[in-house]
Amino acid sequence: MTDFLIRKFIKDYQNTDNTRVRTAYGTLAGITGIICNFFLFSVKLIVGLFMMSMAVVADAFNNLSDAISSVISLVAMRMAGKPADKDHPFGHGRMEYIAALIISVIIIVVGIEFFRSSVEKIRNPQALHFSLVAIVFLVLSVAVKLWMFFFNRNIGNRIGSEVMHATAMDSFFDAVTTTLTLVSIAIYFLFDINIDGIAGLIVSMVVIYAGIGIARDTVKPLLGEPMDPELAEKIEKIVESVDGVAGAHDLVIHSYGPKRYIATIHVEVSVQRTLEEGHNIADKAEKLVLDQLGVALVVHVDPVELNDSRVLKIRAEVTRVLHILDEALAFHDFRVNFEGEKALISFDLVVPYSYSEEQEHRVARQVVSLLREINPDYECTIVIDRGILEELSQS
Repeated sequence: MTDFLIRKFIKDYQNTDNTRVRTAYGTLAGITGIICNFFLFSVKLIVGLFMMSMAVVADAFNNLSDAISSVISLVAMRMAGKPADKDHPFGHGRMEYIAALIISVIIIVVGIEFFRSSVEKIRNPQALHFSLVAIVFLVLSVAVKLWMFFFNRNIGNRIGSEVMHATAMDSFFDAVTTTLTLVSIAIYFLFDINIDGIAGLIVSMVVIYAGIGIARDTVKPLLGEPMDPELAEKIEKIVESVDGVAGAHDLVIHSYGPKRYIATIHVEVSVQRTLEEGHNIADKAEKLVLDQLGVALVVHVDPVELNDSRVLKIRAEVTRVLHILDEALAFHDFRVNFEGEKALISFDLVVPYSYSEEQEHRVARQVVSLLREINPDYECTIVIDRGILEELSQS
């Protein structure tokens, strides 16, 4: 069914990197969600009022909130597809994250409201009215919600959308809550035990939990989250394949919405290269990454000595010292200037995120001390690659 709808309503549906195609996917999901959720709201509200069941009524209004969420998703996906403009030079892709956050807030508010109503129902329970037709409709709603879960998850996976993933999980939890409601009704009519209020309480807590989970997942990209290691590896591999690039480091990837990335990277190029050659190398790397991955890359060129045997010897000694201290340590931006017998060494020392500030300072001092033991004429300036500047000089 999902594949049929996609092929029927989305042109060029396989080209999911295209903004227009992604918007079409979002539109299809939004309209489908509005129709299904409003249908379920109407059915459950009628059933809930007839049966005098707070759990069913709570479930109905949860579906109404889902319909509203689908409207928000639809609007957000269309806004996210707008091109960059003067006020938003990086595009509108993050609108998807904002929409998912709004949806999570709506879900949480609905859950809190029905938590309160369920507590009141526990204090003042009312008799339920049984109807086989009503039960059939509730079972049907579970089936619809499960289909919507797979439908939205499928679309979310295809276009890499947090909004669609959030909507999919919301549909899954809706199926769970309706199942709990059915269980409470069955217990009442089989054993004459009214747990409708308790079931409503459980439903509301599941809804609140789902809302908090969605909020947590959507706040991460808004605040900034770690780079996708697979994407980072691809970028570095392409850049290092360019003729003239001796190494790459300091890759930073900024996400401005699903599949919308701007990145920066430093590349090491021989000091023997001319300025124009270094510029051409950077241009080639940027173009390759844009063409192959769609990532707007800015390349910074670091000149490095690749032929001076004295510099290569010192570089090997630094490598050996770091491996002795901690194999997780690395370095880049390596420079050596000679003043008579003295070698003025400078480099960025890359330390693991697990290091405390005290550990960073200690390991930098240890590096300086060990290099001085190798040769008293070595003078070091070390920059910790964690945003903390650590200059240690020996004269």
